[in-house]
Amino acid sequence: MEANSHDNGRAVPGPASQSNTSRFARRKPAGGREIALFVLHAVWEEGAYTSLALGRVLRKAEGGGADRRLATELVYGAIKAKEGLDFLLRKLTRKAPQRLEPVVREILHLGLYQIFYMDRIPPSAACNESVNLAKKFTHRGADRFVNAVLRNSIRQRDALWQSLQADRALRLCHPRWLVERWTREFGPAEADALCRWDNEPPVLTLRIQPLVTERDAFLQNLREMGGAGAPSPWCPEGVVLEKMPEGGLDALFRAFPSVFYIQDEGSMLPPRVLAPAPGDTVLDLCAAPGGKTTHLAALMENRGSVTACDVYEHKLLLLRENAARLGLTIITAEHNDGTRFRPEWEGRFDKVLADVPCSGLGVLRRRVEARWIKSKEDLAVFPPLQEAILDNAARYVKRGGFLVYSTCTLEAAENRERRMAFLASHPDWEAAPFAHPRTGASVEELQLYPQRDGVDGFYMTRLRRK
Repeated sequence: MEANSHDNGRAVPGPASQSNTSRFARRKPAGGREIALFVLHAVWEEGAYTSLALGRVLRKAEGGGADRRLATELVYGAIKAKEGLDFLLRKLTRKAPQRLEPVVREILHLGLYQIFYMDRIPPSAACNESVNLAKKFTHRGADRFVNAVLRNSIRQRDALWQSLQADRALRLCHPRWLVERWTREFGPAEADALCRWDNEPPVLTLRIQPLVTERDAFLQNLREMGGAGAPSPWCPEGVVLEKMPEGGLDALFRAFPSVFYIQDEGSMLPPRVLAPAPGDTVLDLCAAPGGKTTHLAALMENRGSVTACDVYEHKLLLLRENAARLGLTIITAEHNDGTRFRPEWEGRFDKVLADVPCSGLGVLRRRVEARWIKSKEDLAVFPPLQEAILDNAARYVKRGGFLVYSTCTLEAAENRERRMAFLASHPDWEAAPFAHPRTGASVEELQLYPQRDGVDGFYMTRLRRK
């Protein structure tokens, strides 16, 4: 999955959480609940992304498929429902959840999630297993506290649940400011639908490397491995994975190491809108981890050149690894800050992709922790940053060349308003219409809305230098 969203307001561990972090680092989790606890601690105390932390912990965990499925359900559920779980903790403990030791709070989150959100787990089992976690991972006496809080929650479950459901933002598992913002923009029904989309498990989608195989051939190979998939309606190279083959993604990577890239359907669109041709000189200005970069190179039939940039060196390493795995040799990775002008690049490129950092509000389904990390105030950070990158990107394009500006957010200030401001201040640029990926209609910009389009929220527009 790709999402160009900035990392804002990550928690800084205090002394207690540092101690627990080192304790977690020395252990190998056993069982679904321990795996989930390790991941929650990594997300809330170490600033990890949920999907990456879960993958990392699962790789070192003990346990079978059932444990892994339980852990995944607990992690994503408890993170989505964080504010609702904190609401329950305030009611049950009469104190702010932030005052609790982090690992105790995380154990209580897991226990409360099982009691209030999971019908298939008996409340008594959720309580007992949480007490066992407290005995294993916290200080003396914490197990009695966890036991008291959870047993009290079971006694009051119906009344507490009714109170929680009466609060719209808590019921929708989204921050209040965001629910209110979307309600003003879309109306209550669409805002609710958008929140429900974010709360559904994301569908896994793959992009096929067309220089190696055809999509139909890959789908047949997938079926032979016991999996199932369908062609994406959004991208000719896209596959929607409907059933994982035996052995999961690891088995797919082992069988077809150079054949596919895991990528959102919306994220597959900007390279196709840019439409690079074999032999072009292309710049991907915000490239890591390389999904769009490798797509560009594949569309160019691995002929020409793609200069791929990122401000973080460690992400460029991942980009290079992805390019090598897919057998794409025309990609050159460069360390670069997109907000700083490179004079040697002026007028050098036929086509430039500026998939800029953004608030990421279109991909909260995949970045589940981001809804609680971002704030209304954070939104003001992005337009000036995007404007600076876009201005530089424009200077790198040859006369007659093309520029695609794209984001993974729903915010007009980061999307349509940036386009309008750019065209107003750059008279040597004009709109360059492109075909809508589903309807074929000619459009000058495309804003995808999850609640309307059934795909993550992305924006893109194509411009031409006169």
